[in-house]
Amino acid sequence: MTKHNPHLSRRTALQTVSGAALTSIAGCLNTNGNSGTPSDGSPSSNSQGPLRRVVVDGTTLVVELSEDADVDQVNLIQPNGEPFGQRDVATGAQQVTFELGASYSPGEYHVIALAGEETVEESSLSVHPNLRIMEIGIGKNQPERMWDSSSDKISKEAFVSVENRGNGPDTITQLLFLGDVPYPSDKEGTNYANNEDISGIYDPEKDTEVEEVVIGPGEQLTLYSYRSPFAFVRGDGTSCKSEEQNGEFEVILKTQVGSNQVSETYGIHYSASEEFDNCGITISE
Repeated sequence: MTKHNPHLSRRTALQTVSGAALTSIAGCLNTNGNSGTPSDGSPSSNSQGPLRRVVVDGTTLVVELSEDADVDQVNLIQPNGEPFGQRDVATGAQQVTFELGASYSPGEYHVIALAGEETVEESSLSVHPNLRIMEIGIGKNQPERMWDSSSDKISKEAFVSVENRGNGPDTITQLLFLGDVPYPSDKEGTNYANNEDISGIYDPEKDTEVEEVVIGPGEQLTLYSYRSPFAFVRGDGTSCKSEEQNGEFEVILKTQVGSNQVSETYGIHYSASEEFDNCGITISE
């Protein structure tokens, strides 16, 4: 069995501006490297400082301040050295937030706490998503894992479980099935692998194909296919034969923030059938 896996176009990488001075925002970073919060976002070991914790919650970077913090303003610097934003701190406030969104630049963000024009403490947090494909299944084989186990449509669709093990959000823009599946996402099947305007992701709540799906840090979610990768179509992809068949296929997620592409390869087995669309399919890791 021949595996079809053409070159996938990548989305344009997020551009960063190098060489910008941190003095773009009042209060430049100390050269001694002191930081009130470790890069993993855990609570500061320096309990006397105003910056208690820096962490990403969903798509928001949260800066937590101590109860008695004497801070007027908090500045956030992007990984490329450019200012991301600044927040005034109201009297008695113990938290300020910065909305990163789901198309941010991954890397180390620097937080600067100011009293007037004086820097009172600095902190940093390295923000990166880390997506993993955990499981895949076919609706025909596992209808209970689909959005509607009674629907005939689910028999041709797939579910893909995804986990974000990083501390930053990411945006999934395409779900692809390439190789020895009945109806692949390339020119052997639905032919949308190189079309960035087609995601191949189904949203049961909206009952439509969506452009993208955001997955937050530590989040697990299930994606559903929209373009029927396990539908048998004459002349396309893989059809049943009178003898058993074995092959391979890839599940690919295209993303905006992380590595731009996450993939897993699986084995696939077709039982023998005299009809082109009546064999059983078994997936193995």
